[in-house]
Amino acid sequence: MTAVPPFLWGAATAGHQVEGNNINADIWLLEQVEDTPFAEPSGDACDSLNRWADDIAMIESLGLNAYRFSVEWSRIEPAPGQFSEAWLDHYARIVAICRKAGIAPVVTLSHFTSPRWFAAAGGWGQGDAPGLFARFADRTAQRLGAFASHVITFNEPNLPLMGRWNATPLADPGRTGLDAMLAAAARKSGTDRFDVWVYSDGPGDRLDNLLAGHRMARAAWKARYPATPVGLSLALPDVQPVGGEAGIAAYRRHAEDPFFAAARDDDFIGVQTYGRMLIGAKAVLPPPKDAERTESGDEYYPQALGNAAAHAHRQTGKPVLVTENGIAAADDAQRARYIPAAIASLDAVRAEGIPVLGYIHWSLMDNFEWRRGYSQHFGLVSVDRRNFRRTFKPSAQVYAKLVRARG
Repeated sequence: MTAVPPFLWGAATAGHQVEGNNINADIWLLEQVEDTPFAEPSGDACDSLNRWADDIAMIESLGLNAYRFSVEWSRIEPAPGQFSEAWLDHYARIVAICRKAGIAPVVTLSHFTSPRWFAAAGGWGQGDAPGLFARFADRTAQRLGAFASHVITFNEPNLPLMGRWNATPLADPGRTGLDAMLAAAARKSGTDRFDVWVYSDGPGDRLDNLLAGHRMARAAWKARYPATPVGLSLALPDVQPVGGEAGIAAYRRHAEDPFFAAARDDDFIGVQTYGRMLIGAKAVLPPPKDAERTESGDEYYPQALGNAAAHAHRQTGKPVLVTENGIAAADDAQRARYIPAAIASLDAVRAEGIPVLGYIHWSLMDNFEWRRGYSQHFGLVSVDRRNFRRTFKPSAQVYAKLVRARG
């Protein structure tokens, strides 16, 4: 009889958001240009570049058995075709120490960032982008593949499409300053284009290339380690229609269907859910006026997770790995309420037969949250910005106690 793998209970980080001084990455440059819309630069971040062993120790002390983190392509391949053995060794040490501690390393290949040289050459709009990404995946598999538990090729590749789904898109206030920022980065790079897909003005050729890159990276990893489960993670709010189904159908065709189609050839589907999304006939609608809000201004809606996980499985036929779930909370008591409620919603759909491989909380610690800088607090652990001292929040113990109670 085949042994059933243990349910994964984990926490997540991402390289650029915690490592610090990721100077060869495209988004690092975007933080530095004049009049950038980033609230502040990432700088030293959480200094996980040096304190990664402390991060693993925190996960172990909470009794968790999974750590999701990303490798930084721009460190591993700082110039086209030039691979750093030292940085490959660095990430290999992380996965090896995870395994030694009984922690499953869930490795993400692309968590929004790419090398600066890649963006300056046209990013995911260039024809050879999928092959370049697959080459990076292959070199990473050579060094990390013996230890990786699961591999995620892309983090939320559908995110740029979520707000631009109808035939006549509404003005996108979220683009304020982005075009000027990308133009400034192009000038700094001596090119006429600096393409960073997560801040792009539309899919263009990027969508086809991203999906081709996913398939080719999966094939590259599988060629070396065929037993390793490989998939991608999607931003999947609990989408709810308001006033009819036409709007939700259009949204799903645009922001979900191409990615679900790609995932049907994967080993699992990664689900990243933070709340619900109300969809009208032609646009995303704001939350109810009386809704409880999180620190980021989003609706507090923990029960979204179960619905999103069930939808992802029904669309792909694949088991679900919750690769991110959480809230930004200025008051940690709100997070302490959120975690049990979100997991209860996951329990409900598991009881209905939805196969779920694990739950990985976002995030392990307060970190750099892209354009919002350090103003958003998603962590189970606080980080002193002066000395990088890590301190468990009460919500971390709530999560740990919940996991212990399940054996």
